Formats: sequence, structure tokens, C-alpha cells
Amino acid sequence: MLSERMVKALNDQINAELHSAYIYLAMSAYFADANFPGFAHWMRLQAQEELGHAMKFYDYIIERRGRVQLTALEAPATSWETPLAAFEDALKHEQYISGRINKLASLALEEHDHATGSFLKWFVDEQVEEEASVDAVVQDLKRVQDYPAGLFMLDRELGQRTPAAAEEAGAE
Repeated sequence: MLSERMVKALNDQINAELHSAYIYLAMSAYFADANFPGFAHWMRLQAQEELGHAMKFYDYIIERRGRVQLTALEAPATSWETPLAAFEDALKHEQYISGRINKLASLALEEHDHATGSFLKWFVDEQVEEEASVDAVVQDLKRVQDYPAGLFMLDRELGQRTPAAAEEAGAE
């Protein structure tokens, strides 16, 4: 059984994961409006992946006989100066989520909740991949920022991301 403190922390993480999906969906809309269909597609799949993460927490709480409590989501930003600025914000957000996951893992250790610690290991590993994935796009955007043809090619490349790749990274 989960402690009240752990249930609250896990519910807070559901909110953070849903907010992540909201952020990436807003970024997808921004890119669609700016006529970058590949970037929009990449962000939309990222939003779906974050929804999958939220559902993992949701299901875990229920499985452990805790009570899921959903709360309001903060409105995300809706525009950025450049594609690079959007992806830099995405990287900062993934680093923030990594910090949250690390705090959850520390709480599980503190409470001697080994089952939750085991559950959270997947997320610890996943966040390493999440940060690396977004950082790779940031680095590519930095390389091509002064070359419109490079931006066009990167947009086309990111449009090739498949839902299967997102599922392998954690969406369900």
C-alpha cells in the first residue's frame, strides 16, 4: 500500500506528465502554424508519449490501491521566436521532469517503498533518453540555424518519426 505522501507525490507527477503533453501539443500547434510539418509531427508524437507516461502513473496508483486525483493544468506558452527556442524550452522542461523523477525516487527510498522504487527506475532511465533525444535536435538546430535549406531538411527528417519509435521510448 502506498503512503499518503507517496500517493500525493505520484498524483503530482501525473499532473506534470499531463502538463508536458500540453506543452508539446502547444509546440506542435506552433510549428504547424509556422509551416514546419515535420517539427509539428515530432512534437505531436512527443505529446502522445507524455500522455502514455501519465497513464503509467495513473495505472500504478490504482494498482497499489491509491486514489488518483487529477488537478488543473497550467496553460502552456503558445509561441516561440525560433524553432531552436522551442526545442531549447523542451530540453529545459525535460530536465525539470528528470529532477521531479529523481525526487520521487528519493522519496521511495526514504519511505522504504521498494515497489515504487522499482516502478520509478523505468522513468529514471527514460528521462536520460528524453533529454538526449531533445538535445540532439537542439544541437542540429544550432548547426543549421543560419541555413534555411538545413532547417528545411531537418524539418523533413523529424517528420519521419514514427509512433513505434515513440512507443519504444515509453508511450502506450
